Amino acid sequence: MPPIENLIAFTIAALVIILIPGPSVMFAVGRSLALGKGAGVLTVVGNAIGTSVWLIAVVLGLGAIVASSEFLFYGIKYLGAAYLAYLGIQAFRHRKDHGFDIDASGPQQSKLKTLREGFLVGISNPKTMVFFTAVLPGFVDVKQGNVMLQLLILGLIFEVIGVLSDSMYAIGAGLARDWFAKDPKRLAIVQGTGGILIIGLAIWVAFFDSL
Repeated sequence: MPPIENLIAFTIAALVIILIPGPSVMFAVGRSLALGKGAGVLTVVGNAIGTSVWLIAVVLGLGAIVASSEFLFYGIKYLGAAYLAYLGIQAFRHRKDHGFDIDASGPQQSKLKTLREGFLVGISNPKTMVFFTAVLPGFVDVKQGNVMLQLLILGLIFEVIGVLSDSMYAIGAGLARDWFAKDPKRLAIVQGTGGILIIGLAIWVAFFDSL
């Protein structure tokens, strides 16, 4: 286990990094606006499961292989951007397709599907792996032994903070959406906005999100 001082320092650094809204927040907010706060939170959880795969890859030493291969890195990156664009287009196209009960959390989509979509976006973001590879080792104390366990603990701390923070954004967006949902026309606008937000994120990831 990392020394307490390392854990405290890393937790503070993680809070600073995570609390500044980034792509994961934009994605969660977009999904909440399109599908409701429940779907937004499920998306956050699915995304975290996906990025946890990269964490495990880094712990096992596989992250460096992907980071050193431009073909693999950009291939995964552009696939992720394309999938984001698909989700955004679907949300925009179907913004008027769903009846809405103000007592419900949003349009009907299976929880498993929502979770899976979040997972696919998370695992198709190799920048998470690069971040883990670059940052986590700096908080590991080799003298404490079991470096793999230390990396895993630090990564899990980052994931937990990320889930809590992104979920708050998702819930906030979902609550705003619930108010708009009292009017079908306003709901369609909000759902369309969520779709446009996700499409914009896809464009940003593909063309402007440089390392």
